Amino acid sequence: MSSVVKKRRKKMRKKKHKKLLKRTRWQRRNK
Repeated sequence: MSSVVKKRRKKMRKKKHKKLLKRTRWQRRNK
């Protein structure tokens, strides 16, 4: 079970990182 949870967390981290990158891009465009 623990191994499955770790894999899911890694995937979520990658998705979160992508969202952060998109947000920063929008902020730069607004500026």
